[in-house]
Amino acid sequence: MSVGLLQLPGSDSEVGAALELALAACDEADAISMASFRRAIRVEAKADRSFVTAADEAVEQAIRGRIERRFPDHGLVGEEYGEQPSGQGRRWIIDPIDGTHNYMRGVPLFATLLAFEMDGQAAVGVVSAPALQRRWFAWRGGGAWAVATAAGQWERSSAAPISVSDVASLEATSLVYSSLPSVVDSGLAPGFGDLLGRVWRDRGLGDFYGYMLVAEGAADVMVEAELKIWDLAAPRAVLEMAGGRLTDLRGGADMPALGVLASNGRLHETILAELRGPTMGPA
Repeated sequence: MSVGLLQLPGSDSEVGAALELALAACDEADAISMASFRRAIRVEAKADRSFVTAADEAVEQAIRGRIERRFPDHGLVGEEYGEQPSGQGRRWIIDPIDGTHNYMRGVPLFATLLAFEMDGQAAVGVVSAPALQRRWFAWRGGGAWAVATAAGQWERSSAAPISVSDVASLEATSLVYSSLPSVVDSGLAPGFGDLLGRVWRDRGLGDFYGYMLVAEGAADVMVEAELKIWDLAAPRAVLEMAGGRLTDLRGGADMPALGVLASNGRLHETILAELRGPTMGPA
């Protein structure tokens, strides 16, 4: 890549241009979301009983505008403004604020998620969490990286590579999950309760953050239910390019899914077997 594109190796020109746009778009998104964080902001309820804020809408509009100006032939799909298809085999997937309910309540666990696909395969993923002053990103051929951010500024030369842990036993496993009731109520993981009693430790650290903890080796397993494509595309890209593995709760590859298991790879089959429980038997 060029000096302007992080001085990191391993990207062709198309992927590099997409990465550059994604990082710039997330710089703008961070500024928009932080300008309203812990301040009065318009909030509306959606049909599915979730919420959307004016910041969600403004962030997605800003990202869409950048993509449409730079890559007018690319497809787009976003949480707030739906899908704009393309026949070019290029698609961007946008979650303007993952963790909107956290954002509404002043909890700093929220992030903009932006992914770029080429012919259905992940090429770029960026997860930017401005209130945590942390950003994770990955691109095809270049691995996964993390960098500290502050007030919309960050030094690209300070980006550091990340990778999943090498933990291989349940007794040493740190497991995170998004929502205990949602996993249990999904019916897809009848062994989840027993699993929590067998791992070393568990914590409810949901949304994007659990996947990033696994990607950088701070946790080993993430379990979540009720996902949409925009919740998953960017975190999945970072996780997999950091050496991790992600499937549905039955071990399948189709995404999005009602439930997801992300791991360091070494634990994946063991965790899948535990989640199935004794009543389900083999997949």
